[in-house]
Amino acid sequence: MSQHVTMAKNGRMVVPAQIRARLGMQEGGAFLVDVEDGQVVMRPYRAVLEEVWAEMRRYVPEGEDLAGELVAERRRAAADE
Repeated sequence: MSQHVTMAKNGRMVVPAQIRARLGMQEGGAFLVDVEDGQVVMRPYRAVLEEVWAEMRRYVPEGEDLAGELVAERRRAAADE
């Protein structure tokens, strides 16, 4: 689904409505923009965060509650003050 777009003087380009709809892009959405192999690549922050979370989960043992451990540690530190 290639579509022609033109860049304005200020560097802005409009992503065509059909492509925005297909990708679920909404006004105010945040994206990570990069250059890969000479092409502009836009990825929603949400998708990038999900990739990072998935990668991090590989390093946390099953059943481990890191958030709970952090809260308990902070409470102990606060009680010691």
